[in-house]
Amino acid sequence: MRIKLTSLTLLLLTSFLVMSCMDKTESNMNDNPFFTEYDTPYGTPPFEKIKNEHYLPAYYKALEVHNKEIDEIINSTEAPSFENTIVALEKSGELLSRVNNVFSNLKSAHTNETFNKIAKEITPVLAQHSDNIKLNEKLFSRIKIVYDNKENSGLTDEQKAVLKKYYDDYAKNGAALKGKDKERIKEINQKLSSLTLDFGDKILNETNSFKLFIKDEADLAGLPDAAIAGAKEAATAEGREGEYLFTLHKPSLIPFLQYAENRELREKMFKGYINKGDQGNENDTRAIIKELVTLRYEKAQLLGYETHAHYVLESNMAKNPANVYQRLDELWAPALQVAEQEAKSMQEIIDKEGGNFKLEPWDWWFYAERVKKAKYDLDEEDLRPYFELENVKKGVFEVSGKLFGIELKERNDIQKYHEDVIVYEVLNKEDNSHVGILYTDYFPRASKRGGAWMDAIRKQSNINGDFVTPVIINVGNFSKPVGDKPSLLSLDETLTLFHEFGHALHGLLSKGKYPKITGTSVPRDFVEFPSQVMENWAMEPEVLKLYAKHYETGEPMPDELIEKIKKSGKFNQGFAMVEYLAASYLDMDWHTLNSFDNIDVRDFENNSMNKRGLVEEIVPRYRSTYFNHIFAGGYSAGYYSYIWSEILDADAFAAFTEQGIFNEDLAKKFKENILEKGGADDPMDLYVAFRGEEPEVEPLLIKRGLK
Repeated sequence: MRIKLTSLTLLLLTSFLVMSCMDKTESNMNDNPFFTEYDTPYGTPPFEKIKNEHYLPAYYKALEVHNKEIDEIINSTEAPSFENTIVALEKSGELLSRVNNVFSNLKSAHTNETFNKIAKEITPVLAQHSDNIKLNEKLFSRIKIVYDNKENSGLTDEQKAVLKKYYDDYAKNGAALKGKDKERIKEINQKLSSLTLDFGDKILNETNSFKLFIKDEADLAGLPDAAIAGAKEAATAEGREGEYLFTLHKPSLIPFLQYAENRELREKMFKGYINKGDQGNENDTRAIIKELVTLRYEKAQLLGYETHAHYVLESNMAKNPANVYQRLDELWAPALQVAEQEAKSMQEIIDKEGGNFKLEPWDWWFYAERVKKAKYDLDEEDLRPYFELENVKKGVFEVSGKLFGIELKERNDIQKYHEDVIVYEVLNKEDNSHVGILYTDYFPRASKRGGAWMDAIRKQSNINGDFVTPVIINVGNFSKPVGDKPSLLSLDETLTLFHEFGHALHGLLSKGKYPKITGTSVPRDFVEFPSQVMENWAMEPEVLKLYAKHYETGEPMPDELIEKIKKSGKFNQGFAMVEYLAASYLDMDWHTLNSFDNIDVRDFENNSMNKRGLVEEIVPRYRSTYFNHIFAGGYSAGYYSYIWSEILDADAFAAFTEQGIFNEDLAKKFKENILEKGGADDPMDLYVAFRGEEPEVEPLLIKRGLK
């Protein structure tokens, strides 16, 4: 017999879990680091004191405290106002945020089996807690009264922005729904939170489970010494002395695809990567995908939207799916044309060498390197000695200092969650005042999910003059040191480090009042702008001279090599744009879907790509079955945002190239109108305040070599 859980039943169950957990852990309450103010520099988390057993008691206590805070707002006898409703909401949940920000960051960056079990227990409880707040009719009524009277209440533009964010969040979560529809929304939210968690866990397990061991050194032909040394060290760590281990983590995968001469093994590595989640094993994600897109559609329909994409995009710069598809279509045709020419150049090399085979996706990276070598006399491995990790970090620090007047100093007295982490204090150079704290965590490990990202352990805020400084984290999966060789980054890894530091600056230099809209709390298709624009400085000759120094000799990168980088800057951009756009189309197609009968993930994907004429030598950057961005992250109907933001970034950097890449006035405008403002105004208005006019697409086409 199935028992249907009503919201009252779930609320009682949550309360029982809270009390039960509190009863069991009462004696440990005083020892729980979350329950007292952190006695650490700048209130950073005391990671050395926080143990796995502290999280659940802290979560349940925080839920109880937050519920009391919300009850006080709801039951206030005062007429609803911005101060007693919106500001009160902003101040509520501080303990819950403190616990959740630490746990969620570690769940991505340094997880373990206990973390996974905690997440499975607490995720649905948090979803229910959120629904109990956001679907509360009395609370929404108070928000609506303040919202409806916003023009006559003397609110600032920033206050109106945070008020609108609250109103939209509650309305779009179903606060105005009644009866069965509201109960169904709660059920859907619970299920969605669990499904996205499961998807991410399966892909991490799938990534970690693939291991290519090589015994015959002949199979290592073509591989750089650093890649071979890293593989040998990895195999030794697995107890396979004398062998070489290659994995699907990018620092291992990419060099193998670029340089391994053994075509059969390249195919094995490539297929291991693109078939993640699609192999019929316990980590298969196809059933999760079908359930996710179906539930997202149902939720959108209940809330009055045509599709999930319509629901998401209403709050973004793009506004609707038609505008997204139009932008993707504008770029697809020229990108595909260039990619076809790139494929033709590679096939010519294969034929010339007597290869007697057709170019396949697992050949692209390998022959792209051959073409680059032939056309530009540039081998990416020649660049690595100049991109030593510490020097690259110094480079981005120095660029940020020149542009925005900050400096970063390492702090060894601040606790960290893993030995790979380095902690920096960010200071204002003008008066040496404290700006924030930055944790960097750059090396891959089995406990860390793939990719690179920025997040906040504590957001900046300034409610009623109480200025709270930000605590930010940058995470990557870059090439590790091997033996006596330091971490030497690839060109792509160097750009990624600059990119994520751009996100960090967005969080660190924030100067808003309300955490709801400070830092990176901006529309999805605007949030990538500050990060992507930072990549431009990385490859400027003037900047390369600052940081690109040979790790052995200390000599700066020679002009000849810089010139080669500059000339090859548009190389392989057809491929890069096409594989990205293909994934963006895939995301949009899933989330504009309105019929789910007998859907097959592989067929859906093939139809999506065939409709656009994707060349068979290229696979979407992310296939559906391991597309973490849209099925485990926050980018559903939003993966297009990278290219949307890149239009802004190309247009913005064009201004810097015209006026000087370290132009003080322009950097000041960027800092004040983009980095400091967060979501305090409409993104386009913020951009125009910086640039003086709306962006044009022309600079992007030129930058990418598509025009």
